[in-house]
Amino acid sequence: MQFEMHDNVKGKAMSYPVTTQPQCASTCYQTQLSDWHTGLTDCCNDMPVCLCGTFAPLCLACRISDDFGECCCAPYLPGGLHSLRTGMRERYHIQGSVGHDWATLTFCLPCALCQMARELKIRG
Repeated sequence: MQFEMHDNVKGKAMSYPVTTQPQCASTCYQTQLSDWHTGLTDCCNDMPVCLCGTFAPLCLACRISDDFGECCCAPYLPGGLHSLRTGMRERYHIQGSVGHDWATLTFCLPCALCQMARELKIRG
């Protein structure tokens, strides 16, 4: 395939054969995945968060959502807590999966909320 280009200096058309395919000039960034700073069962490391997660988990969820930069009503939406936890993992490059997030929030909701709150405090 050949393309014609006009050379304004010489006033005549020139042919340039295409010898290679165009390449994308994007840069790939590799980031190293990390772990949560505190474990799922390290609730007693921060007693105010622990008490709030135990006795008022929805209040803690709203505070986490607000601190993360989302609407404080996000935990009340279907899948809202799951998207918050997954978003937190993505933002801070924390290892895990959507399925693991689902299982953690389904079976250990107060502990998961406390872990998320502690992570936001640490990464603040």
